[in-house]
Amino acid sequence: MGPHPAVAAIRLAVRRVLHDILTELNTTAGVPAATAAERMPERPPSPLVLVACSGGADSMALASALAFEAPRLGVRAGGVTVDHGLQSGSDLRAEEVVLRLRELGLDPVEATAVTVGRAGGPEAAARDARYAALDAAAARHGAAAVLLGHTRDDQAETVLLGLARGSGIRSLSGMAAVSGAGGRYRRPFLQVDRQTARKACMVQSLPVWDDPHNADPAYTRSRLRHEGLPALEKALGKGVVEALARTAQLSRDDADALDTWARQAEAGVRDASGVLECAKLYALPPAVRRRILRRAAIDAGAPAGALFARHIEEVDRLITGWRGQGAINLPGKVVARRQGGRLVIRQG
Repeated sequence: MGPHPAVAAIRLAVRRVLHDILTELNTTAGVPAATAAERMPERPPSPLVLVACSGGADSMALASALAFEAPRLGVRAGGVTVDHGLQSGSDLRAEEVVLRLRELGLDPVEATAVTVGRAGGPEAAARDARYAALDAAAARHGAAAVLLGHTRDDQAETVLLGLARGSGIRSLSGMAAVSGAGGRYRRPFLQVDRQTARKACMVQSLPVWDDPHNADPAYTRSRLRHEGLPALEKALGKGVVEALARTAQLSRDDADALDTWARQAEAGVRDASGVLECAKLYALPPAVRRRILRRAAIDAGAPAGALFARHIEEVDRLITGWRGQGAINLPGKVVARRQGGRLVIRQG
């Protein structure tokens, strides 16, 4: 008899991602095409893949699947848990997670403590601190990738949060299956629902920790999870989560295509000195033009995280609604102004 369907689902998701990682590693190394399992003996020592584990059901399910699949593909598997220090006894819980990961057979395993700032609000600050710690751990151990336990439900929540902010199509595309420098972060569970991950833990008798922050209405995502999404499903019927996850993928495909178009079009809207020409920008579709403007602002020194749609819309009006208006101030002390039919974007 095979494994429980929930266990089979999470293992399959992880196996696919490990195959992708091995294929990329061997392609980079110039190893001839073959199956991942056949190639691995040619790449000693085996690559290391880490799992980021909070001790919750999603990440524990991910850790168990990695522990099962990695040895079968010649991959070393380790784990990292981040202690945000936001709750009493968080250091002890981090030690418990380390023990559980070691019991699964993962090595190396470590707990790393971080100091969470205030920039961007509590959720964003905790996320920034966590990813900085994971980046450091991956670099320290020479990991080929770090697996994250975000599920299809998390993806649906991310799409709704982007929609509520009035963000563009890139925000509606949710979380990428592959992200980070060099594709470091992998999300195997974006097509796996939260209940499947929890069921996989239950049938394997894996202890899990339910973070009280996930049920705290003080956090926007928590309110969305426990109030917003249930209300949508009550009004629209079941299938909202799946539909939002599909929306994320479709939006990502569209956003990728538009980004490519903008990159290709950018050279043609600059003069010989590299300055943007307003008439040529005006001739482009708005979605392409605004991507070029955003890239130009970031290249001039505007922080990407502080550059919002309203900023780009104001700069865009220098092209589409020119009435002699003054310069537009952007984050990072960047200024955009129209001069003689050209758009100058620079600091100061």
